[in-house]
Amino acid sequence: MPEALAVSPKPRESLALQWLALALTPRLGPARARRLVEHFGGVQNVFKASLTELEATGIQTVSAQSLGTGQSMELAHDEMGRVAAAGVSVVCLDDSCYPAQLKQIYDPPLVLYVRGNVDAITQPGIAVIGTRHPTPYGLGMAERLACDLAARGLVIFSGLARGVDAAAHRGAINAKGKTVAVFGTGVDIIYPKENTRITEQMLALGGALISEFPMNTFAAPQNFPIRNRIISGISIGVLVVEAAEYSGTRITSRCALEQNREVFAVPGNVTNKNSWGPNTLIKQGAKLTATWEDVWEELPTPVRLALTPASNDESQAGKTASLFGESELPPHERKILKLLKADEATHIDEIVELLELDLSSSEIFAALFELELAGKVKQMPGKNFVKSF
Repeated sequence: MPEALAVSPKPRESLALQWLALALTPRLGPARARRLVEHFGGVQNVFKASLTELEATGIQTVSAQSLGTGQSMELAHDEMGRVAAAGVSVVCLDDSCYPAQLKQIYDPPLVLYVRGNVDAITQPGIAVIGTRHPTPYGLGMAERLACDLAARGLVIFSGLARGVDAAAHRGAINAKGKTVAVFGTGVDIIYPKENTRITEQMLALGGALISEFPMNTFAAPQNFPIRNRIISGISIGVLVVEAAEYSGTRITSRCALEQNREVFAVPGNVTNKNSWGPNTLIKQGAKLTATWEDVWEELPTPVRLALTPASNDESQAGKTASLFGESELPPHERKILKLLKADEATHIDEIVELLELDLSSSEIFAALFELELAGKVKQMPGKNFVKSF
């Protein structure tokens, strides 16, 4: 019997493979790779070029040899095997589902690894970023603003880091909206591990995890500043909640300005070091942001018209003098809620001391437990409590 004919890859798969081969070529980089494609008149022609022709373009010898000898293509085939096994998609620069916003920046990634809903990365969205060590106020504002914006159909982009990033993702999840995390690792490496549950919720709601780094890439410190240009580049605008003077958030904000993105900032207490970033940005012209409306009114008109109507899952903050319907709560819980603040933590010992004439410690502990379960109070490290936004 005649041998079975080998099945050649489909045109789109072949194109993705070639872009992936470029991305995996040693010492090449996105900018040089794009110039190489332009020089030869298409990505296909790069792989038809001889070693002499490749070296004549001025790229490094190691890059030319990897391309000319087929080593880059071998690396791409191996990588595609890992991608397929993990159920991940590869979106290349020429693909119709490559984010149009991201394509406009100076050095867009040649390929994006996407785990989850590919459509989510092309939809209009806002990046919410900030410090890994926020105050209760910063956490609350990030979660509330992300919730309100996601409820109106905007995708929330962030980096899955501890602190503000995680709060922004949670806010979008609370609104049953879409949120996308941009990794500084491979999309198969969840970092930090504590946010694994958040990623599961994101994917279940039609969000995505994306990265320009190959599969199995570990959390190297230098990768995170590199990925920041994607967080800002893929978004319509960037919302800064809290950030110290020297931070990754500052890098992302600078990227946003260089990419001609709208920059929004939540004002903070001038005595807190985490307020330096947003307050400085506001002085430099960023839009002062207190509510979702401050972001909404700056969106392009076509984007606003295309977004879905607000759902009932948005944050209710600011709609009523009583944020949580306190009159409906049991008396013990009402007393504790009136004592707690949203932007300042109160230690359990102080709560017991202030309420010792009215409530026993066991009644206070029970009421705090019920308030936590209802989502009206959050427990911070060290037995400190804040009122939820």
